[in-house]
Amino acid sequence: MLSRIAESLFWIGRYIERGDGTARILDVHLQLLLEDPWVDEDTACRALLSVMGSAPAEEGRLARGDVLAILGIDRTHPASIAYSLTAARENARRAREIVSTELWECLNTTRARMPRQVSPARVSEFFDWVRERTALAVGIIESATSRDDVWQFFTLGRSLERADMTARLLATHALTGNNGPSWTTLLRSCGGYEAYLRTYRGNPSAQNAAEFLAVDRLFPRSILFSIQRAESCLRQLEPRNERVGTSDRALRVLGQIRSELEFRPIDEILDELAVQMEAVQGATSAASEAIRQRYFPTNATPVWVGEF
Repeated sequence: MLSRIAESLFWIGRYIERGDGTARILDVHLQLLLEDPWVDEDTACRALLSVMGSAPAEEGRLARGDVLAILGIDRTHPASIAYSLTAARENARRAREIVSTELWECLNTTRARMPRQVSPARVSEFFDWVRERTALAVGIIESATSRDDVWQFFTLGRSLERADMTARLLATHALTGNNGPSWTTLLRSCGGYEAYLRTYRGNPSAQNAAEFLAVDRLFPRSILFSIQRAESCLRQLEPRNERVGTSDRALRVLGQIRSELEFRPIDEILDELAVQMEAVQGATSAASEAIRQRYFPTNATPVWVGEF
């Protein structure tokens, strides 16, 4: 497979998951700002933007509408929903010879129908629409794509982004504390509330909910599950029979953060939740860069190999 095609597939997966994850995080926190009059809106908005990597440079108070404009419908901001879904469509255009017609039409329609403004009364409807469109795109790939390199690169990108977005969701709770959304609300935003109840059979506690979202091996939105899926994709893309360690930098980074989460007591993770989630985000970023250097080299200097 050409590196440009592989790179486009990788970023289609990342951007689709980023749009979905951002919609889920915004839906939870903007609804909380609307319902809780005791929450300081400016502080909560700045904390949310900071966690999403979009800390504003300007002074002045921030409101709920400002966050929606920046992270929701701003087509020029790299962390926004509109930018992510537009970028997914552009990457699909670059890989048009590989991307199925059904997926192309799905992403093209999503971009064309992306609103430029959302009224305060219809914010929740907008987030529901984003989740439906991203779920449709993922469903098309999962149901109609051979488990070859096309699926592996898409799933690799999606898994890294999902680990990152779940870490950001947990980080927002760590920063806002008692003023933030409850664990029940976080679980509902991930679509994991009912799965949690089947696992723990009780009202969500901080320890059990954090354990479920961070290190559950069976829940597909947990950080541990996503990292393990990314590792599996990397091994499938280039099987190795190494006798000593792992030479692949991305696998090393992911293996280290997985071991840190998997073998550390959940009490210690909870005590340093913000630090741990920042470490997860750093690991996914480092793994993404290692994958870029390995599979998507840019500006490579031509090397001529003479005949012997």
